[in-house]
Amino acid sequence: MMRYDANKKSVWVSYVLWFFLGTLGAHRFYNGKTGSAVAQLAICIVSFALTVVMVGFIGLAALGVWWIVDAFLIPGWIRDYNNSLATSLGA
Repeated sequence: MMRYDANKKSVWVSYVLWFFLGTLGAHRFYNGKTGSAVAQLAICIVSFALTVVMVGFIGLAALGVWWIVDAFLIPGWIRDYNNSLATSLGA
Protein backbone atom coordinates (compact mmCIF):
# COMPACT_ATOMS: atom_id res chain seq x y z
CA MET A 1 0.00 0.00 0.00
CA MET A 2 2.89 2.37 0.72
CA ARG A 3 4.28 1.88 -2.80
CA TYR A 4 0.87 2.68 -4.24
CA ASP A 5 0.56 5.89 -2.21
CA ALA A 6 4.08 6.93 -3.21
CA ASN A 7 3.50 6.39 -6.94
CA LYS A 8 -0.14 7.29 -7.53
CA LYS A 9 -1.08 10.38 -9.54
CA SER A 10 -3.12 13.23 -8.09
CA VAL A 11 -6.08 14.84 -9.81
CA TRP A 12 -5.34 18.11 -8.02
CA VAL A 13 -1.73 18.27 -9.18
CA SER A 14 -2.87 17.54 -12.69
CA TYR A 15 -5.47 20.31 -12.58
CA VAL A 16 -2.98 22.83 -11.17
CA LEU A 17 -0.58 22.01 -14.00
CA TRP A 18 -3.47 22.19 -16.47
CA PHE A 19 -4.60 25.59 -15.23
CA PHE A 20 -1.22 27.32 -15.05
CA LEU A 21 0.82 25.50 -17.72
CA GLY A 22 -1.86 23.78 -19.77
CA THR A 23 -1.04 25.32 -23.13
CA LEU A 24 2.54 24.10 -22.69
CA GLY A 25 1.32 20.53 -22.10
CA ALA A 26 2.63 20.21 -18.53
CA HIS A 27 -0.42 18.24 -17.37
CA ARG A 28 0.06 15.82 -20.27
CA PHE A 29 3.71 15.26 -19.33
CA TYR A 30 2.59 14.57 -15.75
CA ASN A 31 -0.01 12.06 -16.93
CA GLY A 32 2.38 10.20 -19.22
CA LYS A 33 0.95 11.50 -22.49
CA THR A 34 4.41 12.50 -23.73
CA GLY A 35 3.76 12.45 -27.48
CA SER A 36 0.77 14.77 -27.37
CA ALA A 37 2.51 16.91 -24.73
CA VAL A 38 5.44 17.51 -27.06
CA ALA A 39 3.00 18.33 -29.87
CA GLN A 40 1.14 20.77 -27.64
CA LEU A 41 4.40 22.43 -26.57
CA ALA A 42 5.60 22.73 -30.18
CA ILE A 43 2.28 24.21 -31.36
CA CYS A 44 2.41 26.71 -28.51
CA ILE A 45 5.96 27.84 -29.30
CA VAL A 46 5.36 28.08 -33.05
CA SER A 47 2.04 29.87 -32.56
CA PHE A 48 3.53 32.46 -30.23
CA ALA A 49 6.31 33.07 -32.75
CA LEU A 50 3.81 33.45 -35.59
CA THR A 51 1.57 35.93 -33.77
CA VAL A 52 3.87 38.62 -35.17
CA VAL A 53 2.41 37.95 -38.62
CA MET A 54 -1.10 37.29 -37.25
CA VAL A 55 -1.09 33.61 -38.26
CA GLY A 56 -0.26 32.26 -34.82
CA PHE A 57 -3.66 33.11 -33.43
CA ILE A 58 -5.11 30.10 -35.26
CA GLY A 59 -2.76 27.76 -33.38
CA LEU A 60 -3.46 29.51 -30.10
CA ALA A 61 -7.22 29.13 -30.66
CA ALA A 62 -6.74 25.41 -31.34
CA LEU A 63 -4.70 25.12 -28.15
CA GLY A 64 -7.50 26.84 -26.25
CA VAL A 65 -10.01 24.25 -27.43
CA TRP A 66 -7.55 21.44 -26.66
CA TRP A 67 -6.99 22.93 -23.20
CA ILE A 68 -10.73 22.92 -22.42
CA VAL A 69 -11.21 19.35 -23.69
CA ASP A 70 -8.33 18.17 -21.50
CA ALA A 71 -10.15 19.46 -18.42
CA PHE A 72 -12.75 16.75 -18.95
CA LEU A 73 -10.21 14.02 -19.77
CA ILE A 74 -7.95 14.43 -16.71
CA PRO A 75 -10.08 12.46 -14.19
CA GLY A 76 -10.20 9.45 -16.51
CA TRP A 77 -6.45 9.53 -17.11
CA ILE A 78 -5.77 9.61 -13.38
CA ARG A 79 -8.29 6.86 -12.62
CA ASP A 80 -6.87 4.60 -15.35
CA TYR A 81 -3.28 5.16 -14.22
CA ASN A 82 -4.05 4.58 -10.54
CA ASN A 83 -6.10 1.45 -11.32
CA SER A 84 -3.31 -0.03 -13.44
CA LEU A 85 -0.78 0.86 -10.72
CA ALA A 86 -2.89 -0.90 -8.09
CA THR A 87 -3.23 -3.95 -10.33
CA SER A 88 0.50 -4.12 -11.03
CA LEU A 89 1.32 -3.83 -7.32
CA GLY A 90 -1.30 -6.42 -6.40
CA ALA A 91 -3.17 -4.06 -4.10
